[in-house]
Amino acid sequence: MIVVRLEHPDDRAGVRAVHLAAFATAMEADLVDALRAEDAGYVGFVACEGEAILGHVAFTPVTVAGAPAAAMALAPLAVLPARQGEGIGSTLTRAGLEHLRATGCALVVLVGHAAYYPRFGFVPASRFGLVCPWPDVPDDVWLAAVLDQVGVPEGGGAVGFARAFAAVDTDDAPTTGADA
Repeated sequence: MIVVRLEHPDDRAGVRAVHLAAFATAMEADLVDALRAEDAGYVGFVACEGEAILGHVAFTPVTVAGAPAAAMALAPLAVLPARQGEGIGSTLTRAGLEHLRATGCALVVLVGHAAYYPRFGFVPASRFGLVCPWPDVPDDVWLAAVLDQVGVPEGGGAVGFARAFAAVDTDDAPTTGADA
């Protein structure tokens, strides 16, 4: 039976192993480590079967110019390649979004697959006037999900990510190694 739960400190090695297996480089695994080290509101969820970690999703706070409520970024999301296609990534994403909604987060942004994330309510962030910090990211992969309309600033605004994202090469976007 697969269980989704909040990430614990002793999950770090298993989480890193999932990201290393799911992606061609260590960039996403290193990003997760850096986001945790910033300790600025990082929230992670793991999908486990027994003691084995099968998948992971991370959420970190973002700033949105003019937004009156909390906003988060979803990145990265990964599932072990042998377990992709089983809905584990979807389960992780839904659990994370439910947790964020329950804890007062109004808006979630991400750079990800345009065909994967709409099932969770994500649409092009440009619909809300949200400006991606990376100008080379195509509009169809710069996405946002509104959990509470109060989180969308009138007229939009620039989005600022955690410092750890500065090392991310947006040419490698979208950043998902899940069951898309």
